[in-house]
Amino acid sequence: MSLSDFFSPLSLDKITPKQGFYTSQLGLKASFYTDEFPELEENSYDIAIIGVLDDRAAVNNNGCALGPDYFRAQFYLLHEGDFTTKIVDLGNIKAGASISDTYIAVKMVVAELIKLHILPVIIGGGQDLTYAQYMAYEALEQKVDLVVVDNRFDLDEDDHDGIEARSDTYLNKIFLHQPNYLFNFSNIGYQTYFVNQDSLRVMNKLYFDVHRLGEFSEDISPAEPIIRNANMLSFDLSAIRSSDAGANANAGPNGFYGEQACRITRYAGMNDKLSSIGFYEFNPAFDNNGQSAMLLAQMVWYFVDGYYNRKKDFPLTPKSQYLIYRTSLNEGPGEMLFVKSKKSDRWWMQVPYPSGVSKNERYHLIPCRYEDYNTAVNGEVPDLWWRTYQKLL
Repeated sequence: MSLSDFFSPLSLDKITPKQGFYTSQLGLKASFYTDEFPELEENSYDIAIIGVLDDRAAVNNNGCALGPDYFRAQFYLLHEGDFTTKIVDLGNIKAGASISDTYIAVKMVVAELIKLHILPVIIGGGQDLTYAQYMAYEALEQKVDLVVVDNRFDLDEDDHDGIEARSDTYLNKIFLHQPNYLFNFSNIGYQTYFVNQDSLRVMNKLYFDVHRLGEFSEDISPAEPIIRNANMLSFDLSAIRSSDAGANANAGPNGFYGEQACRITRYAGMNDKLSSIGFYEFNPAFDNNGQSAMLLAQMVWYFVDGYYNRKKDFPLTPKSQYLIYRTSLNEGPGEMLFVKSKKSDRWWMQVPYPSGVSKNERYHLIPCRYEDYNTAVNGEVPDLWWRTYQKLL
C-alpha cells in the first residue's frame, strides 16, 4: 500500500490569497500534494505537514477535524526565516471507516516518514490521535520519551462503547499498551483543579515528570530540558489561555500565553531527538477573526525555526565539544557526573544503570538544568536523578 492511499490532495485555492504569495513566503517555498503525490525518499524533505480529518473521539470539541486547512491558510503566509526550508505538505489523511482505521493510517504514515528521516508535523483532529502517533514507534520498535503539553491528564476511566481511545482517555491506552515502548512521560502545564488526585498519585508512582502551569509563570525556560528529552510531543491547544487561543470548545481562562507556546515549540524544534510532533484540538468553529489559526501557524513556524537551528550536540560526540563536571555528594551515589555542551551551553546528567540492567551501556544521559548541577554541588541528589534511576530499575 502506498502512502498516497491515505491522503486526499490539497486544493491550493483554499489556502492561497487573492494576490498570490510573495517569493519569501512559505507558500512558495513548500511542496504540495495536489495532482501527483510527492516522491518521498530519505532526506528528500526535512519536514512533512500532515492534516488529519477526524474528530470522532474529540470530547466536546466536534469540528476540530476541519482545522488543517484553516491552519494552512495562515501558515503559508508567513515568511521564511534565516534558513532554507525543505517542507512538503502531504495533504489530509482521510477519516477511516472507523476511528481505528484512522489510527492505523496515522501510525503507518508517521512510521514511514520517520524511517525516511522526514519529521511529521501533525495537525489534528482530537488529541486522541496522540495514541496513533505513539503507535508509530511500536512499528519502529523504538523506546519513547513522550512529552504532552496539556492543562490536564487524559486518564479518565476508559469504558466508552468500544471506541479505541478518546481525547480524555488516550493516555490509558498508551500506558497500558503491550508491548510497552514508553520509557518516560512528561506533562507540561497541567492545572491542578482539572486533575484527579488519584491520577497525580499514579504519575508519581510511575516516576513520571508532571509540571504545573505555575512552575512556568515567571520563566518558561525550565520547560526546555523536559522537551529536550522527548522523541515525540503532543500539544493540546487547550493548554493555551482562551484569550490567546479560543478556538477550542474546552478552552479556559488560564493557560500558557501565546508567546510562551511559541517558545515551547521552538524548544521542541531544537531537540535533536524529536522525530514527530502533533498539534491537536484546534477548532475553527470557535476561532475569532482567525486569531487561533494565526497563533498555531506561528507556533509551527517557531518549531521550524528551532529545527533549522538544531545544535546537533546529542549524542555527546566528539568529547572535545563538552565540559565534564564531577560533584561529590553527602549521601546516595557518592559522585555525580554532569556534561555541558560548549556549542549550546545545555546540560546533561549521567545516571548509572543498576547492576545487570544494561549489558551495552553503563550510564543513561538525561537533559537537565544548571540548577540541578548546583543542587549536586551542595551535596544533594537532584530529584530528576532519583526519578530517572527508579525508572531504570
